[in-house]
Amino acid sequence: MNKRVNRERGRLTIALGQMDVPVGRPEVTLARARALAAEARQAEADFLLLPELWLHGYDLKRAAEWATPLGEGGFATMAALAREFSLYLAGSLLEQHADNTFNTAVLYGPDGSLLGAYRKVHLFRLMQEPQYLAPGDRATLCPTPWGPVGLAICYDLRFPELFRAMALAGAVLFLIPAQWPVRRIEAWSLLARARAVENELFVATCNRVGSDGSAVFPGRSAVVDPWGHALVEGDDQEGLLVAHVDLREMRKARRYLTVFQDRRPEAYRVEQAPHPHG
Repeated sequence: MNKRVNRERGRLTIALGQMDVPVGRPEVTLARARALAAEARQAEADFLLLPELWLHGYDLKRAAEWATPLGEGGFATMAALAREFSLYLAGSLLEQHADNTFNTAVLYGPDGSLLGAYRKVHLFRLMQEPQYLAPGDRATLCPTPWGPVGLAICYDLRFPELFRAMALAGAVLFLIPAQWPVRRIEAWSLLARARAVENELFVATCNRVGSDGSAVFPGRSAVVDPWGHALVEGDDQEGLLVAHVDLREMRKARRYLTVFQDRRPEAYRVEQAPHPHG
């Protein structure tokens, strides 16, 4: 079946490039990403999602050195990879903009065009992100032939408000690159499923593997459907994970459980009840 018919029927194939991300070795990570892109192309994937800060790693002390404006450095490399392998390519990199450094997720189209950029809104204090990075201030939806695709990054998973806002704006899929450590991995899996179930859409996550010397990263990348089922889920090894998605499942879920019709935003205010003893 050709890609045009697949798009009309709401079907797409998502590949997750689960990989190690050694700090400050872009030649190594780029070679891995290129190999994963070639494998994704061979698998006839539409999307390839890479981990958070996949090119240079979590080298925040040198963030200003690694960061580049959109369209340059690693961003230009991602655009070239998307074009070379005819993929929708997503992942996050360090961006330099207006004298600030951001952790920015991007989505490129198969022609290498930038479809959207999202600057991480929720900075993770345990990794000293606020010390080195500036926070973003808005959600981002990217246009695709299947519908709007929302971007988020790692720690954002703990903030359902961000995802509900994108779902209300029409998102059909969330793409979430991450570097989530093993000590909190059960929360990772639970939160990905929660974001899918509560918004009745698809969630694709890509977590790194390996160790940076202070933390171990166990992978467990996944594509979760609107019912909370993992269509594919990785282990703690490098490799490409592929899931076939049928967006009709999103419509089925929303017809069966009318969550969005049953919302009552006017009632979502908090009033302090009087003290029982006056």
